[in-house]
Amino acid sequence: MPVRKAALACTVCGSRNYSIKVSTTRESRLEVKKFCKYCGKYTLHKETK
Repeated sequence: MPVRKAALACTVCGSRNYSIKVSTTRESRLEVKKFCKYCGKYTLHKETK
């Protein structure tokens, strides 16, 4: 099962704060509420390539 790296980007400021390993068989992109150190609060982070 191949695994690739993806980044999680903040939806407010656009900075890529987190990196994750995801399988290539998924079709939808991950959305998680995480802490953004640039915004200073918990915001929605979406998976990018």
